Amino acid sequence: MLKVDMIIHNGHVLTMEGKGVGFIENGAIAIKGNIIEAVGESTEILSNYKAERMIDATNKLIMPGLIDAHIHTGISIFRGVAQDMSNWMQKGLWPFQKHLRPEESVVGSMVNIIEGVKAGTTTFCDYDGRMDLLVQNYKKIGARARLAELINEIPDDIGDLPVGELYPFDPSIGQEKLQRNLDLYEEHHNTENGRITVILGPHGPDMMSLELLKEIQAHAERLDTKLHMHVAQGDREVLQIEKRYGKRTIEFLEEHGLLNERLIAVHLTEATDEETEVVAKSGAKLIYCAGSIGIIDGMVPPVQKFLDAGGTACLGSDQAPGNNCNNMINEMKMAAILNKVKYKDPRVFNATQALRMATIEAAKVMGIDDQVGTLQAGKKADVILLDLSSPTFFPVLTTPIRNIVPNLVYSARGDEVETVIIDGNIVMENQVILTVDEKEEIRKAQSAAEQISIRAKDDILSADSDILQMVRDGLL
Repeated sequence: MLKVDMIIHNGHVLTMEGKGVGFIENGAIAIKGNIIEAVGESTEILSNYKAERMIDATNKLIMPGLIDAHIHTGISIFRGVAQDMSNWMQKGLWPFQKHLRPEESVVGSMVNIIEGVKAGTTTFCDYDGRMDLLVQNYKKIGARARLAELINEIPDDIGDLPVGELYPFDPSIGQEKLQRNLDLYEEHHNTENGRITVILGPHGPDMMSLELLKEIQAHAERLDTKLHMHVAQGDREVLQIEKRYGKRTIEFLEEHGLLNERLIAVHLTEATDEETEVVAKSGAKLIYCAGSIGIIDGMVPPVQKFLDAGGTACLGSDQAPGNNCNNMINEMKMAAILNKVKYKDPRVFNATQALRMATIEAAKVMGIDDQVGTLQAGKKADVILLDLSSPTFFPVLTTPIRNIVPNLVYSARGDEVETVIIDGNIVMENQVILTVDEKEEIRKAQSAAEQISIRAKDDILSADSDILQMVRDGLL
């Protein structure tokens, strides 16, 4: 018998291989180091392998770790301050963000990562400022991360600008942030046994000059890496592009050679069907953040149109001040339901599609499908176990109808996740994070959030947002 480090056996397995979910009714997985050695039926694995650590997964679901393809953990410290309102960014987020200190961003980020891990996220595609500091959270907790520094030329006091006015650009800010992204790549790309990787993160075509955008593109070609960028993310962006260049976002990007296989376009909220098809056919990929755009804009981006045009798309949770919930199980449910409502068709965006877009399709979008996204021999051992005896999975049926996937997408809440294995290491067991002190991290972040709120008071009052009026009216 071949010796491995860990065998998880006697569970229902979703490998996510093939066109569906790769279901194995009584399956097992053998792990050696940080690599999956074998996946198959329990009898087959147990007869061919032996391990020091045996995990009995009876009444458990064994599946690949979830991938959050678009998240800003550095602003999670502002959760709940900008909901149910217009001008979410200008009047809701910016009055707080103006007062955010780097060390406060770090402590808030850690709580956000803990939240994700506890709900089964193993890979975080984090896209935020001061990633040179936030990267340490991923190294400490043991999560997989594909990181990008948020590059723009926008001054810190941008929130003081009246809504609708053209943003001022400061080239020195852009160069500083670009250099941070390049330094991040140089210092952290492929570190932690390959668990930490780095790509480039232009904030959006409205947030920087064309010159800086082209410079970032040149670096992406030199490094042979991807661009993680908001594209047509809202009417605010489209208005800025039209004012500055006399055309809409997609036409602008196409004209300057920025629509190609390197681009990971986030949102496409304001893209027309025709523009969406142009992006899909260019080879660019799409990240759909259902909860965030639903709450912030009350809209459903054209993700299904993108898929129908032959594009590859996946899911992300975005940020806590917009989505509130950085839980990919919740994101799958939101994505499926919102599209069913949009198309008035219950068959649209089925549970299997939603699950694939949080696993293997997300890995394809991010360019890491050779490493993660499926349970497959040779891939990294990123595995989660969920409790099928939880009331939210009841009943568990495998014949003639299999209902585990629909129950995972439409009923589960995330707290069914019991064990999280990342890169072959157990990061959470019995719902307890093993690598950091969860309560202490929350305590530190809570203290920081309260201090920011005090410092930002005048700017919050000056913004006079809808949510502030709701507080005054006693509605919150």
